[in-house]
Amino acid sequence: MMTIRQRRGGKVTEAAEDQPSEEKNVKSDGKVLSDHTGGKLWNILSLTLGGIVAIGLGLLTSVYVATLHENDLWFSNIKEVEREISFRTECGLYYSYYKQMIQAASIQQGLHGLVYDNKTESVRTINILERMNVYQEVFLSILYRILPIQQYLEPVYFYIYTLFGLQAVYVIALYVTSWLLSGTWLSGLLAACWYITNRIDTTRVEFTIPLRENWALPFFAVQIAAITYLLRTHLQPAQERLTLLAIFIATFLFSLTWQFNQFMMLIQALALFILDCFDMLPTAKVTRLYIIQISGLLLVCVLQFFNSMILGSLLISFNASILIARTIQKNLKKGNLLNRLGKLTLHVLFVSSLTLLVNKFIKKSLNLESDEHIFKFLKAKFGFGATRDFDANLYLCEEAFGLLPLNTFSRLSDTLLFYIYIFSLFPMTVAALIVVFRNLSGSNQVQEKAEEYTITLKPDAAYNLIHTVLFGCLALSTMRMKYLWTSHMCVFASFGLCNTEVWRLILKCFHLYTSQRTQVIKYSIPIITLLYISYKFWPGIMDELSELREFYDPDTVELMNWIKSNTPNTAVFAGSMQLLAGVKLCTGRTLTNHPHYEDKHLRERTKQIYQIYAKRSPEDVYRILRSFGTDYVILEDSICYERRHSRGCRLRDLLDIANGHIMDGLGENEPDLKPSLYPRFCEEIKKNLPSYTLHFTRVFQNKTFHVYKLAKHK
Repeated sequence: MMTIRQRRGGKVTEAAEDQPSEEKNVKSDGKVLSDHTGGKLWNILSLTLGGIVAIGLGLLTSVYVATLHENDLWFSNIKEVEREISFRTECGLYYSYYKQMIQAASIQQGLHGLVYDNKTESVRTINILERMNVYQEVFLSILYRILPIQQYLEPVYFYIYTLFGLQAVYVIALYVTSWLLSGTWLSGLLAACWYITNRIDTTRVEFTIPLRENWALPFFAVQIAAITYLLRTHLQPAQERLTLLAIFIATFLFSLTWQFNQFMMLIQALALFILDCFDMLPTAKVTRLYIIQISGLLLVCVLQFFNSMILGSLLISFNASILIARTIQKNLKKGNLLNRLGKLTLHVLFVSSLTLLVNKFIKKSLNLESDEHIFKFLKAKFGFGATRDFDANLYLCEEAFGLLPLNTFSRLSDTLLFYIYIFSLFPMTVAALIVVFRNLSGSNQVQEKAEEYTITLKPDAAYNLIHTVLFGCLALSTMRMKYLWTSHMCVFASFGLCNTEVWRLILKCFHLYTSQRTQVIKYSIPIITLLYISYKFWPGIMDELSELREFYDPDTVELMNWIKSNTPNTAVFAGSMQLLAGVKLCTGRTLTNHPHYEDKHLRERTKQIYQIYAKRSPEDVYRILRSFGTDYVILEDSICYERRHSRGCRLRDLLDIANGHIMDGLGENEPDLKPSLYPRFCEEIKKNLPSYTLHFTRVFQNKTFHVYKLAKHK
């Protein structure tokens, strides 16, 4: 197992900041004041200063996470094999394709090796560009080959520095979104500071560098910033076209770099659908966003050789159904309250039914089953029946796919982020409900009463409100998705704290409102918050940056070195998904299975390979392994004798349940489970009994791993 240890020593080697806002100064007689030279100059200076601060914070964030990565692993000092082992699980698999492209004799040969890959899954030739989102590795490897930097920068540093550089894009996008919403770059500064001080809950880039989300989320943040700008009123046609182009590019790059893009954009499409139904967004702009989502995803589908999982995505079915429904159901936004509620109910039912029908038709036509494990997992997670499905239980038992832990909120509260987020969310949600009621009722009397609330729910604010609510629900239900919510939480909280209308509403509730008092509070409270964050967390950040550690995983290093030195290049290895990703990266050997789980045949194959940890006979295990061309099998004590999960969630328990066998240890078993006729394979093989040595010969072992070579019977 990989650990981090302390180093032993080593080699020396703003009133005018409202430029992005759409508010205009109006004379008492209702005429717009003409811009004067001083005002223009001040606006330009404010915009320039805000931009410089945004870029500076983005670059500082990149340097910060890069320094943490170096300090944690001593990356510059460790061997290449140790650097590669540090890319754990699926991260190592993705990085292996970058390494493969770098080491290929030519770019053409490298691409051919990816399109006709026979080393990732033994006895199968697969198209990596179709199955996995690795175009970023392809692009980066080509860029590295053509730029004159080989003698100055190692390939691994070019790769990780690119990812750390994307963090700058991420922070700048969050900064700009908050600035656009509030009208002051002070809000962007606060959002960026919260992102940095809540790093544990906003990003994990420094220790999971090649993970797909670390590529995708910066582009998603750019897309949200562009959508926020698009939803502002009074845009010029040229501005709108450029913004739509930016949204398309960001959507395309987000979709290209993460296999879960369709699910994130489905939530985004649902947000647009809700707001459009309640007449809170311009319908024409919403339609363009639907089309951009579909076109971006279809372009990715073409680049991924018509990946069937994309064609069968709920997003395409949902967006297509909405566009179809609009041509059939008209006059949805006319009538009294009850009339409109009835129409909306029928509209929602029609869109939902049509989405399911279209999606079922597409999946039936394409014989698509690649994503069925996700829906099995969701069905079991939300209590729609227990399951013995191995793949669904594998997700259910992982902490990352469980509910968001409560200690997350205590960490977010330490920086005041969570408190201010709730403070911002509550009045805006109340205002949204009032606006919805007004829009649906169409009553002039209600409109007059709600007039003071409407300004807080301009289209851009309304979109960000529903966005944060929906992604908050996703994060609460699935911890791994919290990074989509917490980063936007920084934006929304800073926007609420710097929003004139929120403070105006609050002060009016207490009969304390004056224009001057609102402006003072709008700027003083954020500044006080920034000072508090700096005072409380700056010393901790400095201590964190000064703490030096070192990568330490001698057992895995020994295993990888042994494989490279003592097995042929064509050898096929079986074992756990996580370990085999490292075997491919470090040794280049052929695998039987790997962690990229979005393929039905691979899931079935993995379940079969994992019988090495089940109660099966040596003959059965040997037959299964040889059917996949296995030459060597790696057994891990950390899995065979696992204690990390509780009973019922250990890998061996999941296999026992799936095989209909009683689980080990004290505790209840379901009544139809039966005792196995055989002992657990991974334990019994170590006794060197004749029935095992006939098929398996131990060729390597250390404190963590046991490698057995399979006999080749005629």
